Amino acid sequence: MAFYLAALARYDIFHFSNAHGMIFGAPLSFLFRCLGFPPYTEVRLLKKLGKKIVYTNNGCLDGVSQSSFRSWPGPEPVCDICPWRDIPSVCSDQLNLTWGKFRNSLADYHCLLGGNRKDYNNDPRVHEVPEFYCLDPGVWRPDLPIPPKYRLSYPPGMLKIYHSVGNYDLRTDASTQHNLKSTHIYLPLIERLKAEGYPVELIFAKDIPNKEVRYYQAQADIVVDMLTYGFFGANVREAMMLGKPAVCYLRPEWLESMRREIPDYVDELPVISATPSTVYDVIKDLIEHPAKRKEIGRHSREFAVKWHSAEAGARRMDKIYRDLLEKKHC
Repeated sequence: MAFYLAALARYDIFHFSNAHGMIFGAPLSFLFRCLGFPPYTEVRLLKKLGKKIVYTNNGCLDGVSQSSFRSWPGPEPVCDICPWRDIPSVCSDQLNLTWGKFRNSLADYHCLLGGNRKDYNNDPRVHEVPEFYCLDPGVWRPDLPIPPKYRLSYPPGMLKIYHSVGNYDLRTDASTQHNLKSTHIYLPLIERLKAEGYPVELIFAKDIPNKEVRYYQAQADIVVDMLTYGFFGANVREAMMLGKPAVCYLRPEWLESMRREIPDYVDELPVISATPSTVYDVIKDLIEHPAKRKEIGRHSREFAVKWHSAEAGARRMDKIYRDLLEKKHC
Protein backbone atom coordinates (compact mmCIF):
# COMPACT_ATOMS: atom_id res chain seq x y z
CA MET A 1 0.00 0.00 0.00
CA ALA A 2 2.86 2.38 0.81
CA PHE A 3 4.47 1.75 -2.56
CA TYR A 4 1.14 2.12 -4.36
CA LEU A 5 0.43 5.48 -2.73
CA ALA A 6 3.95 6.70 -3.48
CA ALA A 7 3.60 5.53 -7.10
CA LEU A 8 0.43 7.58 -7.55
CA ALA A 9 2.45 10.70 -6.88
CA ARG A 10 5.63 9.66 -8.68
CA TYR A 11 4.64 8.00 -11.97
CA ASP A 12 2.72 9.12 -15.05
CA ILE A 13 2.65 5.79 -16.90
CA PHE A 14 1.88 2.31 -15.57
CA HIS A 15 2.69 -0.73 -17.71
CA PHE A 16 1.06 -4.08 -16.99
CA SER A 17 1.48 -7.48 -18.66
CA ASN A 18 -0.33 -10.81 -18.93
CA ALA A 19 -3.98 -11.85 -18.90
CA HIS A 20 -5.70 -10.84 -15.65
CA GLY A 21 -2.45 -9.13 -14.66
CA MET A 22 -3.71 -5.56 -14.41
CA ILE A 23 -3.15 -5.53 -10.67
CA PHE A 24 -0.77 -3.75 -8.35
CA GLY A 25 0.20 -6.97 -6.65
CA ALA A 26 -2.15 -9.71 -5.48
CA PRO A 27 -2.07 -8.71 -1.77
CA LEU A 28 -3.21 -5.16 -2.54
CA SER A 29 -5.98 -6.37 -4.85
CA PHE A 30 -7.12 -8.77 -2.15
CA LEU A 31 -7.15 -5.97 0.41
CA PHE A 32 -9.33 -3.74 -1.76
CA ARG A 33 -11.78 -6.58 -2.36
CA CYS A 34 -11.95 -7.35 1.37
CA LEU A 35 -12.84 -3.69 1.91
CA GLY A 36 -15.77 -4.09 -0.48
CA PHE A 37 -14.30 -2.49 -3.59
CA PRO A 38 -14.79 -4.08 -7.04
CA PRO A 39 -11.95 -5.97 -8.76
CA TYR A 40 -9.12 -3.87 -10.20
CA THR A 41 -10.04 -0.85 -8.07
CA GLU A 42 -6.41 0.18 -7.73
CA VAL A 43 -6.02 0.26 -11.53
CA ARG A 44 -9.35 2.01 -12.12
CA LEU A 45 -8.12 4.72 -9.78
CA LEU A 46 -5.02 5.21 -11.94
CA LYS A 47 -7.28 5.91 -14.89
CA LYS A 48 -9.42 8.36 -12.93
CA LEU A 49 -6.29 10.24 -11.90
CA GLY A 50 -5.31 10.68 -15.55
CA LYS A 51 -2.42 8.22 -15.56
CA LYS A 52 -1.51 6.51 -18.85
CA ILE A 53 -1.91 2.74 -18.87
CA VAL A 54 0.07 0.45 -21.17
CA TYR A 55 -0.55 -3.27 -21.47
CA THR A 56 1.34 -6.20 -23.01
CA ASN A 57 -0.49 -9.25 -24.37
CA ASN A 58 0.74 -12.71 -23.44
CA GLY A 59 -0.92 -15.24 -25.70
CA CYS A 60 -3.93 -17.07 -27.04
CA LEU A 61 -6.30 -16.54 -24.10
CA ASP A 62 -5.56 -12.83 -23.70
CA GLY A 63 -8.64 -11.04 -25.02
CA VAL A 64 -9.53 -13.67 -27.65
CA SER A 65 -12.21 -16.30 -27.13
CA GLN A 66 -11.30 -19.95 -27.41
CA SER A 67 -13.82 -20.30 -30.25
CA SER A 68 -12.18 -17.49 -32.22
CA PHE A 69 -8.66 -18.75 -31.63
CA ARG A 70 -9.41 -22.28 -32.71
CA SER A 71 -11.00 -20.98 -35.92
CA TRP A 72 -7.65 -19.74 -37.28
CA PRO A 73 -6.71 -21.88 -40.31
CA GLY A 74 -3.62 -24.03 -39.88
CA PRO A 75 -2.27 -27.56 -39.65
CA GLU A 76 -4.79 -28.44 -36.92
CA PRO A 77 -6.94 -26.61 -34.34
CA VAL A 78 -4.33 -25.86 -31.70
CA CYS A 79 -6.90 -25.87 -28.89
CA ASP A 80 -7.42 -29.61 -29.44
CA ILE A 81 -4.02 -30.38 -27.91
CA CYS A 82 -4.27 -27.92 -25.04
CA PRO A 83 -5.01 -29.40 -21.59
CA TRP A 84 -6.77 -26.18 -20.58
CA ARG A 85 -9.38 -26.31 -23.34
CA ASP A 86 -12.00 -27.77 -20.95
CA ILE A 87 -11.00 -25.82 -17.82
CA PRO A 88 -13.16 -22.67 -17.89
CA SER A 89 -11.37 -21.16 -14.91
CA VAL A 90 -8.28 -20.92 -17.16
CA CYS A 91 -9.66 -20.54 -20.69
CA SER A 92 -13.20 -20.10 -22.03
CA ASP A 93 -15.05 -17.77 -24.34
CA GLN A 94 -16.70 -15.92 -21.47
CA LEU A 95 -13.56 -15.62 -19.33
CA ASN A 96 -11.32 -14.48 -22.18
CA LEU A 97 -13.80 -11.97 -23.58
CA THR A 98 -14.74 -10.53 -20.20
CA TRP A 99 -11.06 -9.93 -19.51
CA GLY A 100 -10.48 -8.46 -22.98
CA LYS A 101 -13.35 -6.00 -22.63
CA PHE A 102 -12.11 -4.80 -19.25
CA ARG A 103 -8.48 -4.66 -20.37
CA ASN A 104 -9.37 -2.52 -23.38
CA SER A 105 -11.48 -0.18 -21.26
CA LEU A 106 -8.35 0.87 -19.35
CA ALA A 107 -5.36 0.49 -21.71
CA ASP A 108 -4.24 3.55 -23.65
CA TYR A 109 -1.69 1.52 -25.60
CA HIS A 110 -1.45 -2.25 -26.07
CA CYS A 111 1.70 -4.17 -27.09
CA LEU A 112 1.34 -7.39 -29.07
CA LEU A 113 3.55 -9.60 -31.20
CA GLY A 114 2.15 -12.29 -33.47
CA GLY A 115 -0.81 -10.80 -35.30
CA ASN A 116 -3.60 -12.61 -33.41
CA ARG A 117 -6.14 -9.89 -34.24
CA LYS A 118 -9.52 -11.28 -33.27
CA ASP A 119 -12.09 -10.16 -30.72
CA TYR A 120 -10.58 -7.58 -28.33
CA ASN A 121 -7.17 -7.76 -30.01
CA ASN A 122 -8.76 -6.18 -33.08
CA ASP A 123 -8.56 -2.66 -31.68
CA PRO A 124 -6.76 0.49 -32.88
CA ARG A 125 -4.87 0.72 -29.58
CA VAL A 126 -3.30 -2.71 -30.16
CA HIS A 127 0.11 -2.50 -31.87
CA GLU A 128 2.83 -4.90 -32.97
CA VAL A 129 5.78 -4.08 -30.68
CA PRO A 130 8.49 -6.75 -31.05
CA GLU A 131 11.00 -4.59 -29.18
CA PHE A 132 9.07 -4.90 -25.92
CA TYR A 133 9.85 -8.63 -25.83
CA CYS A 134 13.55 -8.01 -25.33
CA LEU A 135 16.69 -9.67 -24.00
CA ASP A 136 20.15 -8.64 -22.84
CA PRO A 137 22.44 -9.64 -25.74
CA GLY A 138 25.31 -9.94 -23.28
CA VAL A 139 23.44 -12.58 -21.25
CA TRP A 140 22.36 -14.50 -24.35
CA ARG A 141 25.39 -14.42 -26.62
CA PRO A 142 26.85 -16.98 -29.07
CA ASP A 143 30.16 -17.27 -27.17
CA LEU A 144 28.48 -17.83 -23.82
CA PRO A 145 30.88 -19.66 -21.44
CA ILE A 146 29.32 -22.90 -20.17
CA PRO A 147 29.94 -23.63 -16.46
CA PRO A 148 31.21 -27.20 -15.95
CA LYS A 149 28.05 -28.42 -14.20
CA TYR A 150 25.93 -27.55 -17.27
CA ARG A 151 28.21 -29.05 -19.91
CA LEU A 152 26.75 -31.91 -21.92
CA SER A 153 28.92 -34.77 -23.07
CA TYR A 154 28.35 -35.98 -26.63
CA PRO A 155 30.64 -37.69 -29.16
CA PRO A 156 32.29 -35.46 -31.79
CA GLY A 157 30.01 -34.83 -34.75
CA MET A 158 26.80 -35.33 -32.77
CA LEU A 159 24.13 -32.81 -33.81
CA LYS A 160 22.08 -31.57 -30.87
CA ILE A 161 18.45 -30.52 -31.21
CA TYR A 162 17.07 -28.47 -28.33
CA HIS A 163 13.43 -28.52 -27.20
CA SER A 164 12.00 -27.18 -23.97
CA VAL A 165 8.73 -26.84 -22.08
CA GLY A 166 8.22 -24.66 -19.04
CA ASN A 167 5.63 -25.91 -16.52
CA TYR A 168 5.61 -29.18 -18.43
CA ASP A 169 3.10 -31.07 -16.28
CA LEU A 170 0.58 -28.22 -16.25
CA ARG A 171 0.82 -27.72 -20.00
CA THR A 172 0.75 -31.38 -21.07
CA ASP A 173 -2.39 -33.47 -21.46
CA ALA A 174 -1.86 -36.41 -19.11
CA SER A 175 -3.95 -38.81 -21.22
CA THR A 176 -2.33 -38.09 -24.61
CA GLN A 177 0.99 -36.45 -23.62
CA HIS A 178 0.19 -33.73 -26.15
CA ASN A 179 1.12 -30.11 -25.51
CA LEU A 180 1.27 -26.80 -27.38
CA LYS A 181 5.06 -27.03 -27.59
CA SER A 182 4.75 -30.11 -29.86
CA THR A 183 6.84 -32.41 -27.65
CA HIS A 184 4.66 -35.32 -28.79
CA ILE A 185 5.83 -34.64 -32.36
CA TYR A 186 9.52 -34.05 -31.68
CA LEU A 187 10.17 -37.12 -29.52
CA PRO A 188 9.23 -39.68 -32.24
CA LEU A 189 10.82 -37.47 -34.90
CA ILE A 190 14.21 -37.64 -33.19
CA GLU A 191 13.88 -41.41 -32.85
CA ARG A 192 13.06 -41.70 -36.56
CA LEU A 193 16.11 -39.66 -37.51
CA LYS A 194 18.30 -41.83 -35.27
CA ALA A 195 16.89 -45.00 -36.85
CA GLU A 196 17.77 -43.61 -40.26
CA GLY A 197 21.39 -43.18 -39.18
CA TYR A 198 21.53 -39.46 -38.51
CA PRO A 199 23.85 -38.55 -35.61
CA VAL A 200 21.29 -36.55 -33.59
CA GLU A 201 20.43 -36.22 -29.92
CA LEU A 202 17.63 -34.34 -28.23
CA ILE A 203 18.38 -31.84 -25.49
CA PHE A 204 15.04 -31.76 -23.69
CA ALA A 205 14.73 -29.15 -20.98
CA LYS A 206 11.73 -28.65 -18.74
CA ASP A 207 11.11 -26.47 -15.71
CA ILE A 208 14.66 -25.09 -15.62
CA PRO A 209 15.21 -21.50 -14.41
CA ASN A 210 15.65 -19.02 -17.24
CA LYS A 211 19.22 -17.99 -16.47
CA GLU A 212 20.29 -21.64 -16.34
CA VAL A 213 18.44 -22.93 -19.38
CA ARG A 214 20.53 -20.68 -21.66
CA TYR A 215 23.54 -22.91 -21.00
CA TYR A 216 21.69 -25.83 -22.60
CA GLN A 217 20.35 -23.68 -25.44
CA ALA A 218 23.88 -22.51 -26.18
CA GLN A 219 25.10 -26.08 -26.70
CA ALA A 220 22.43 -26.89 -29.29
CA ASP A 221 22.78 -26.85 -33.05
CA ILE A 222 19.05 -26.42 -33.78
CA VAL A 223 16.21 -25.17 -31.58
CA VAL A 224 12.69 -26.48 -32.23
CA ASP A 225 9.41 -25.11 -30.94
CA MET A 226 5.62 -25.05 -31.49
CA LEU A 227 4.32 -26.53 -34.74
CA THR A 228 0.64 -25.60 -34.56
CA TYR A 229 0.28 -22.45 -32.43
CA GLY A 230 1.30 -20.03 -35.15
CA PHE A 231 4.12 -17.96 -33.69
CA PHE A 232 6.90 -18.13 -31.10
CA GLY A 233 7.74 -16.89 -27.64
CA ALA A 234 10.75 -16.46 -25.39
CA ASN A 235 12.43 -19.76 -26.28
CA VAL A 236 12.86 -18.84 -29.94
CA ARG A 237 13.81 -15.24 -29.18
CA GLU A 238 16.54 -16.57 -26.88
CA ALA A 239 17.66 -19.06 -29.54
CA MET A 240 18.00 -16.29 -32.11
CA MET A 241 19.95 -14.11 -29.67
CA LEU A 242 22.30 -17.07 -29.12
CA GLY A 243 22.78 -17.38 -32.89
CA LYS A 244 20.86 -20.63 -33.33
CA PRO A 245 18.59 -21.61 -36.24
CA ALA A 246 15.07 -22.02 -34.88
CA VAL A 247 12.10 -23.98 -36.23
CA CYS A 248 8.51 -23.00 -35.44
CA TYR A 249 5.20 -22.75 -37.28
CA LEU A 250 4.55 -19.19 -38.50
CA ARG A 251 0.88 -18.67 -39.31
CA PRO A 252 0.65 -16.87 -42.69
CA GLU A 253 -2.43 -14.87 -41.66
CA TRP A 254 -0.59 -13.49 -38.64
CA LEU A 255 2.46 -12.57 -40.69
CA GLU A 256 0.28 -10.61 -43.11
CA SER A 257 -1.40 -8.84 -40.20
CA MET A 258 2.01 -7.96 -38.76
CA ARG A 259 3.25 -6.79 -42.14
CA ARG A 260 0.84 -3.86 -42.08
CA GLU A 261 2.65 -2.39 -39.08
CA ILE A 262 6.15 -3.91 -39.05
CA PRO A 263 6.92 -5.07 -42.62
CA ASP A 264 10.69 -5.09 -42.11
CA TYR A 265 10.34 -7.44 -39.13
CA VAL A 266 8.35 -9.94 -41.19
CA ASP A 267 10.67 -9.70 -44.19
CA GLU A 268 13.81 -10.19 -42.08
CA LEU A 269 12.49 -12.88 -39.74
CA PRO A 270 14.91 -15.86 -39.92
CA VAL A 271 12.74 -18.41 -38.08
CA ILE A 272 12.10 -21.48 -40.26
CA SER A 273 8.40 -22.26 -40.49
CA ALA A 274 7.30 -25.89 -40.26
CA THR A 275 4.15 -27.88 -39.57
CA PRO A 276 3.72 -31.41 -38.20
CA SER A 277 3.69 -32.71 -41.78
CA THR A 278 6.75 -30.77 -42.99
CA VAL A 279 8.99 -30.68 -39.91
CA TYR A 280 10.78 -33.94 -40.76
CA ASP A 281 11.99 -32.57 -44.09
CA VAL A 282 12.87 -29.20 -42.54
CA ILE A 283 14.99 -30.75 -39.77
CA LYS A 284 16.63 -33.23 -42.14
CA ASP A 285 17.59 -30.39 -44.48
CA LEU A 286 19.21 -28.50 -41.61
CA ILE A 287 21.08 -31.61 -40.47
CA GLU A 288 22.46 -32.22 -43.95
CA HIS A 289 23.53 -28.62 -44.58
CA PRO A 290 25.78 -27.29 -41.81
CA ALA A 291 26.67 -24.16 -43.81
CA LYS A 292 22.97 -23.32 -44.01
CA ARG A 293 22.62 -23.74 -40.25
CA LYS A 294 25.58 -21.45 -39.69
CA GLU A 295 24.23 -18.74 -42.00
CA ILE A 296 20.75 -18.84 -40.45
CA GLY A 297 22.34 -18.68 -37.01
CA ARG A 298 24.36 -15.61 -37.98
CA HIS A 299 21.29 -13.92 -39.40
CA SER A 300 19.30 -14.87 -36.30
CA ARG A 301 21.75 -13.13 -33.99
CA GLU A 302 21.73 -9.98 -36.11
CA PHE A 303 17.95 -10.00 -36.25
CA ALA A 304 17.59 -10.51 -32.50
CA VAL A 305 20.02 -7.70 -31.68
CA LYS A 306 18.13 -5.38 -34.04
CA TRP A 307 14.61 -6.19 -32.87
CA HIS A 308 14.79 -7.92 -29.49
CA SER A 309 17.75 -6.41 -27.64
CA ALA A 310 17.36 -4.41 -24.45
CA GLU A 311 18.61 -1.32 -26.28
CA ALA A 312 15.99 -1.74 -29.02
CA GLY A 313 13.33 -2.19 -26.38
CA ALA A 314 14.43 0.93 -24.52
CA ARG A 315 14.34 3.05 -27.67
CA ARG A 316 10.90 1.84 -28.74
CA MET A 317 9.27 2.07 -25.32
CA ASP A 318 10.76 5.51 -24.73
CA LYS A 319 9.08 6.74 -27.91
CA ILE A 320 5.77 5.06 -27.05
CA TYR A 321 5.75 6.53 -23.56
CA ARG A 322 6.72 10.02 -24.76
CA ASP A 323 4.05 9.94 -27.45
CA LEU A 324 1.45 8.91 -24.90
CA LEU A 325 2.35 11.80 -22.64
CA GLU A 326 2.10 14.11 -25.65
CA LYS A 327 -1.27 12.53 -26.53
CA LYS A 328 -0.17 11.30 -29.94
CA HIS A 329 -1.99 7.98 -29.48
CA CYS A 330 -5.69 7.37 -28.98
